[in-house]
Amino acid sequence: MGLLGSFIRFLLGQCCKPTTTGGDYSESLGLHGISAATVGVSALAQDLYNFEITSQVPEGLAQHVVSSRKAQANWYRKLVVAWREAKPPPRTPEEAARLVIQTLKQHQRPDVEGLLAFYGLPLPHTLVGLSAEAPTSLPQGVKYEFQTLPVDGKAIQDGDSLTVYVSTEDPRESSFVPTDVQTAAIQRSEARAVRDYTKADALRKKIIAAGYGVLNIQNEEVLARKYRIRLR
Repeated sequence: MGLLGSFIRFLLGQCCKPTTTGGDYSESLGLHGISAATVGVSALAQDLYNFEITSQVPEGLAQHVVSSRKAQANWYRKLVVAWREAKPPPRTPEEAARLVIQTLKQHQRPDVEGLLAFYGLPLPHTLVGLSAEAPTSLPQGVKYEFQTLPVDGKAIQDGDSLTVYVSTEDPRESSFVPTDVQTAAIQRSEARAVRDYTKADALRKKIIAAGYGVLNIQNEEVLARKYRIRLR
């Protein structure tokens, strides 16, 4: 069964015997006196174990996220690896939420928050310790640090400046994304899902005009803020 399977048995032995995963845990799992968030940890572990065997994501997840089932499967592949490598594995809702947020940090915020909500796990802004402040220790002479997405060589145009993008999943960016940009990103994903590319292109232009972009990173679309950096 492996480490993941063994840990799932430990979790389930502590709290419940599941009959399904995802959704309303307190009712579907027949729990009494156990918080939904705590059950969410075991439900997530069970779903990751099931994904290793069947390559199927949970039914009902699509109602909470905006990306396709193919994209959802990609999340679960990453989470299976991250969960297995975590030492020790997450045992509290906060630990599980942080693992999900860190593993999927380059993905759209509505998807990450939807996945957390599906399992009843804490959302990013409720977690203590995920500070949006700049790092307190930087090399001498360094004023700012950007955790950028991969930089395209074409973004370096004139030798002394370049364009970089920072994922809106970055804690220092997530709280500053305008509501209309978030809405446009979600609507664009929905338009592309139904092949309405005319609408999708119009929404993309709106996102770009607001100083953001939608980048394809490892076959996943990431909403990111655009920065123009001039060297001196």
